[in-house]
Amino acid sequence: MPRRSWILWSTALLLTLIPDVFFWIRSLLVGDDGGRSYAWMWVGSCLGNQINDLIGYPERLIRVLPLFWFGGAPMIVVACACCYLSVRTGRARLGRIIARSGAVTLLFFRLPELLLFTLDGALGPRCLEAWGPSAILSWNAGMDLYFLAPPILVLLAVRPARRGYVRRGRFARTAVAALTLMTTFLVVDRAAPPGKVSSEGELDCAGFGGGTVHDLTKAEKDFLCQVRGYAPFMNNGIEIWDKAPDRVVLTQGRDLCRLAGQHGGEINAPAVRAAPHAALAGALGSLCPAVARAQELAGRRQQEEEDAYVAKEEKACAAHPAHRPKIKPVRQHRATTWTEFWTINGWEDGYEDASPDLVKELIGSERGALAIWAADEVGYACVTTESYTRRPPLETKGWKEVVEVAYESPTGSLTLGDGLGNTSPKLTTSGPGSYRVRVHLRGRERVYQVPYPPDGAVELLIMVFPGKRKEPAVYR
Repeated sequence: MPRRSWILWSTALLLTLIPDVFFWIRSLLVGDDGGRSYAWMWVGSCLGNQINDLIGYPERLIRVLPLFWFGGAPMIVVACACCYLSVRTGRARLGRIIARSGAVTLLFFRLPELLLFTLDGALGPRCLEAWGPSAILSWNAGMDLYFLAPPILVLLAVRPARRGYVRRGRFARTAVAALTLMTTFLVVDRAAPPGKVSSEGELDCAGFGGGTVHDLTKAEKDFLCQVRGYAPFMNNGIEIWDKAPDRVVLTQGRDLCRLAGQHGGEINAPAVRAAPHAALAGALGSLCPAVARAQELAGRRQQEEEDAYVAKEEKACAAHPAHRPKIKPVRQHRATTWTEFWTINGWEDGYEDASPDLVKELIGSERGALAIWAADEVGYACVTTESYTRRPPLETKGWKEVVEVAYESPTGSLTLGDGLGNTSPKLTTSGPGSYRVRVHLRGRERVYQVPYPPDGAVELLIMVFPGKRKEPAVYR
């Protein structure tokens, strides 16, 4: 082979090896082999991306062959050897066929993606979303351009020498024009400034009026605040989207709004939940009127259902006969209480962190804190509280469990509260000091027997009165 061909073969081989050698050396020096994983979301795709998906599978099947490792370096070595041997044996044409076949295969790995990417770019910016963010798209396109060089050099290496200028065919001119267009588009895309990611202060998420973003509506700014995790009562933003540019987040939010609007504003509709940008649905109420209306309607329905449920429980508790004290209490109060954590609790100021252990799984006390079992984790209980200035007579008839414990009141302001924020009247009527708390219970076995116990199943009678005794007493 002529010296020119050897130079072209060597250059082609060197170009295929440079990236792998670079990342190998880099991994030895800084521990980074260049491997990266990315994820992005998009809605739909255009013709170019669809064709690329179709040819992607057979391409991956071929690429795993050892001949195409290291950018195709083994293929170039084999093709060069075949070309050299064919020249030595007088069958140069066969060597050129083998070399060109290998080069065309390497071109197949890179050229279609470049042309299809250029096609989608010509169809509009929205068609490029399926190809990934601009940084990833530019990197992939740049590497595709780079790896076009080795097979082109191979084709030049096996091209017979010609004298004089030969006008290139229409196909060659078209390919050069397409590659030039694609390269120009890539440079322009890479040179475009990154999208703006507004900060919490710029968006005025706290509502203090000091924001500097004036080209967005309040709804758009509220939506961005929620997505980025700046809104009140939000600890974290929506992963991936919280770092995306404002324009991208708003575009995807509006698109999801249109999709939700087609389903009555329901963000839990199957089509909305299956959308690639469905993670934005939780913040969509501030941006999308249809979703806001649906959420408002759902909130009213839920409140009506909760009110009806509470009314039913209160009716069931009211149907129980009122307790008739043996001696007159200072106060008697009946209530329907709700708990989500087994107990109803009472804390005096400064003792909110106390967590008393229960005696007989019914009542527990510490200085300034009281806990009384009321449900099998979640549920309502019918509660009667009575406050006395002296010890009331013991009552066990009709009650399944009766337990009494000591309670030390540091401030004399003990009240019981439930999971809905309702509180009882003050129970420690004699001010700070030592008390006894006697709890009567019936209905515990009913809530353990069935998953959904009848309304008003649990009844509690709680008596609080002064007393010096410290030991707990189990009467039943």
